Amino acid sequence: MFDLDRWYEIYTLLNKHKLRTFLTAFGVFWGIFMLILLLGAGMSLKHGAMSNFVGDTNSVYIWSGRPTQHAYKGFSKGRRVGLNIDDRDYLRQHLPEAEIIIEGNSLGGWRNAQYITRGKRSGSYETRGTHGELAIMNNYQILHGRFLNKLDYKDRRKVIVLGVSAYEELFSQDENPVGSSVKVGGLHFTVVGVFKARNAGDTADREAQRAFIPNSTLRHAFNQTGWIGSFSIRPKQGFSGEFIEKKAVRLLQEKHHVHPDDTAVFGSYNLEKDFIKVSSLFEGIRLFSWFVALGTLLAGVIGVGNIMLIVVKERTREIGLRKALGATKSSILGLIIQESIAMTAVAGYIGLVAGIGVLELLRIFVERVQPKGFGVPTIDFSTALLALGILIFAGLLASILPARKAAAVNPIIALQDE
Repeated sequence: MFDLDRWYEIYTLLNKHKLRTFLTAFGVFWGIFMLILLLGAGMSLKHGAMSNFVGDTNSVYIWSGRPTQHAYKGFSKGRRVGLNIDDRDYLRQHLPEAEIIIEGNSLGGWRNAQYITRGKRSGSYETRGTHGELAIMNNYQILHGRFLNKLDYKDRRKVIVLGVSAYEELFSQDENPVGSSVKVGGLHFTVVGVFKARNAGDTADREAQRAFIPNSTLRHAFNQTGWIGSFSIRPKQGFSGEFIEKKAVRLLQEKHHVHPDDTAVFGSYNLEKDFIKVSSLFEGIRLFSWFVALGTLLAGVIGVGNIMLIVVKERTREIGLRKALGATKSSILGLIIQESIAMTAVAGYIGLVAGIGVLELLRIFVERVQPKGFGVPTIDFSTALLALGILIFAGLLASILPARKAAAVNPIIALQDE
């Protein structure tokens, strides 16, 4: 039952010692305020890092590496093993755990820019040969037209898809590029689409400077039919990138008669490893934030408990008089506990609101400035309520000792207290 008189009494008692109440409440306020900020900042860094994994968290990439270091099955060491189109078909046949297996080649070498011209406009862009499935693997956003498709690959069409930066440099603003012609390596290609990466940061910048053509077209038009640059593999649901990476490399070793210990003959990169590392790192940051902030909260709550002990000492005569007039132990307990909870709850709520307010200001700043490496700072509503609940519970625990001490006061001795 709500007792207005009791709450007014609590307000009067807290207001009587304004400075002491403020300093005690500030410790509680600062603890939950810092918790919200630390969790929000951690989520901002996490969103910034995770933006590099949009749509692609477990893909595997394989390429030809160093010459063999061991003689094996009649082959001498020092043999360089290149990848070819038969290797792709072999992997598709013997790696049923993979959902997508596609090959890719590059013009001018890995990550080297290729000169592309359109009339008087030109620029250097990383030009690769690939399949339409790449848009699925990387979750590209199509801004104009479409991405490559199976007929482009089958018919070796001279078509090209431009990254958004390449499009902006080669075309006028709002100009529809679909159907236009650009020149790559002395050959004319028809633009069929423009794409944008959904990632952020350096990854998105690199993707924006790329152009894709069907890999069958690239290999035959630019005399690369004898080799494949790399394979991109996406596991089926339920299979890890690590499993796919190990099995794919082992299959290629067997096909090319490479010694099992020659692990550097085929280079490989498993994106899932980086994803797990980043996820684990930010889970550690989150737990550390809780540890630091809860330590600060604990210090604030201990301060509340100490102040309540002082309050009980100061009000010994009053408590004795209450008991002499018939006040029960439960009513004395309730008075002290209510006062403690009121102080922690109000200070905690203000700290919660202030923390969320600062995060909202940071969100506006990040969305406008878009600093690299940072995402939008957020905090789950349930997490905020959990923090406030923990704080109020801690305030309850901190009040138990002073409340029990007050309830145990002997009224006769208390009335004699000076």
